[in-house]
Amino acid sequence: MNFLRGVMGAQSAGPQPSGAETIQKLCDRVASSTLLDDRRDAVRALKSLSKKYRLEVGSQAMDHLIQVLQTDRSDSEIIGYALDTLYNVISNDLEEEEQEENSQKQVDDLGSRFTEVFIKQSENITLLLTLLEEFDFHVRWPGVKLLTSLLKQQGPQLQQIILVSPMGVSRLMDLLADSREVIRNDGVLLLQQLTKSNAAIQKIVAFENAFERLLDIITEEGNSDGGIVVEDCLLLLQNLLKNNNSNQNFFKEGSYIQRMKPWFEVGDDNCGWSAQKVTNLHLMLQLVRVLVSPTNPPGATSSCQKAMSNCGLLQQLCTILMATGVPADILTETINTVSEVIRGCQMNQDYFASVYAPSNPPRPAIVVLLMSMVNERQPFVLRCAVLYCFQCFLYKNQKGQGEIVSTLLPSTIDATGNSVSAGQLLCGGLFSTDSLSNWCAAVALAHALQENAILKEQLLRVQLATSIGNPPVSLLQQCTNILSQGSKVQTRVGLLMLLCTWLSSCPIAVTHFLHNPANIPFLTGQIAENLGEEEHLVQGLSALLLGISIYYNDNSLENYSKEKLKQLIEKRIGKENFIEKLGFISKHELYSRAGQKPQPSFSSPDHMMFDHEFTKLVKELEGVITKAIYKSSEEDKKEEEVKKTLEQHDNIVTHYKQVIREQDQQLEELKQQVNSLKSQNEQLQATLTQQVSQIQQHKDQYNLLKVQLGKDTQHNSSHSDTLQMNGIQPEEISKLREEVKEWKNKHDLLQGQLREKDSVIEKLKSLQLEPGTEQSSQANKYGGLEHDNDLQKVRILATL
Repeated sequence: MNFLRGVMGAQSAGPQPSGAETIQKLCDRVASSTLLDDRRDAVRALKSLSKKYRLEVGSQAMDHLIQVLQTDRSDSEIIGYALDTLYNVISNDLEEEEQEENSQKQVDDLGSRFTEVFIKQSENITLLLTLLEEFDFHVRWPGVKLLTSLLKQQGPQLQQIILVSPMGVSRLMDLLADSREVIRNDGVLLLQQLTKSNAAIQKIVAFENAFERLLDIITEEGNSDGGIVVEDCLLLLQNLLKNNNSNQNFFKEGSYIQRMKPWFEVGDDNCGWSAQKVTNLHLMLQLVRVLVSPTNPPGATSSCQKAMSNCGLLQQLCTILMATGVPADILTETINTVSEVIRGCQMNQDYFASVYAPSNPPRPAIVVLLMSMVNERQPFVLRCAVLYCFQCFLYKNQKGQGEIVSTLLPSTIDATGNSVSAGQLLCGGLFSTDSLSNWCAAVALAHALQENAILKEQLLRVQLATSIGNPPVSLLQQCTNILSQGSKVQTRVGLLMLLCTWLSSCPIAVTHFLHNPANIPFLTGQIAENLGEEEHLVQGLSALLLGISIYYNDNSLENYSKEKLKQLIEKRIGKENFIEKLGFISKHELYSRAGQKPQPSFSSPDHMMFDHEFTKLVKELEGVITKAIYKSSEEDKKEEEVKKTLEQHDNIVTHYKQVIREQDQQLEELKQQVNSLKSQNEQLQATLTQQVSQIQQHKDQYNLLKVQLGKDTQHNSSHSDTLQMNGIQPEEISKLREEVKEWKNKHDLLQGQLREKDSVIEKLKSLQLEPGTEQSSQANKYGGLEHDNDLQKVRILATL
């Protein structure tokens, strides 16, 4: 280290050199020294100064350090020092105590600037990838850290360089197989940065067996009980699978979904919930959701849902759902995960309907969840998750919708009051004093009616007892009564969304709604008033409800026909004003947010105004209601006539379709009968051929006996002795004759059956107008005569 003392100025009398001067002398030493030991000591000194004098080292020494990487690859020690120095210069991961808040932006810019200098020559990255193939720990580990830091600074540019580099990604995948855990773990972090927002690299990494290796690491580390390494592996898996349909399909086809089931075996005691375990389990649940996200292609989501059910993953999630002692955030995410696993999948929805909570008495999981949803003491995010779960359970599930609505109908309500049903909980939430419960119950009930006209009509039968001594009122009437009482905006918005969903595409419900004379004056009053901005949503939804009452009106009530309602709007509101108020809905910010994704996601309860499915209904109806308002009575009449004509045509077409369907069914049955008879005929022909062969064998035996009898001219006793000598007894001859007779009888019987079958076949063929029937019947006839002649010969021989 004599040269270092000279560089640093060891003489006490002289002035101390500055950091920049020292670094410059060290750089000169690296560039000019012929001895490897001198260069190694100089690079080591640069490493020690690189954190304190980051700017100076990066500006003056980077080219020299790259030159060292190129020329001194045989010495792992100097290569390690050079990589460490470059990492200190480029990386922004400084110690917190070394960072100043006002200089953080400057530090970030410095790292980004040095990264740009390093990757300006793509050969530098190729060199770095080559160095990563070295097994020496002092080379490989700093190389991994340096490449990770480069990716953090300039990810997209570096991704393109690695992508075009021969075997670039494959070299990095080898890090996961390194037996040294520190390199393997840092390799996972490197691949996290490499796979961010780059579908091409994600596919290459996946097909380099990344799923198998990462799942093995997670299993080795203890699944959800593992440490930070499990978390890093899960984050990498999310990078590979999220919004990448190819990798998702590869993950499913590789049977990797089945390997996720042990992740959720958390045990019954649930006592060990460390912060790391909560984080790991949260990421595991998110990974399941990535595979069944509603934004994925429907076919891919459906196949993953079925795989999760078949391997028992859904059952395991439901076990966590009904377990005790689960942390609130894990329970909330589990509910969201189960929601998307069952969404739109009939098999999974049926299973979820059969899940019961381990209570006394046992209650359906749906009922237990709804209890939480209408309980104002429960966390807001948990209530949102339960609502999402209920919506997913009913999505494209007419069977589930019918089961929920049936719990409200008079014939199915439990008169004993021993158990609470889903319908009772929804009604309780609908009319409680908590506005959030009102909104959630209204939206949940609306989903039970979604695209189901039959249930909309059945729900009109529901009667509610308001108070003792007063007659019951319908559910529809009670909803309108609460609207007119001037409750909170959130409550009124929920009820109006329920009524709009209920009345749309259901003229009978519209008639029931119009039958109450107070409803239309209330709606027109709401729309016509000039209220504050907070009431704009109520006005817009009132206009939508009134528009639905016009568009789906069957004119069965003379006082509230389409024409009279439009006249009322023009007189009391004005058509332009009505359309303006109707537009308040789609122009609202909360409406736009709700339309983005199915899951209810709100920053606070006050923002909980619109439902995702309801935004679709608004888009569908807004245009047609506007047209209906501006249509004249003559146009309405013409439209009604056209509708009636189309209905008649549809009825005629439906009738003929039914006739054709029945004829096709009959024809298919006849074809099946023909095929069956053909098969029987073939079997009989085969049996007949076998019998003819057996008869021929008997004829040959008989001829042999005849020849033997002709040679014997002696008397009966000697003849009998001769036969005994030849091994043939008279009893055997009699037996053979009986067998010949028996075979003849069987032949005659089969001939009769064959003629009957041929007759049936000829009739069926004549119905189908198929030619060639005479030839086949004649062939059968001649075939039968030939067999008769053979039997006749046998009969003549038998009489001899």
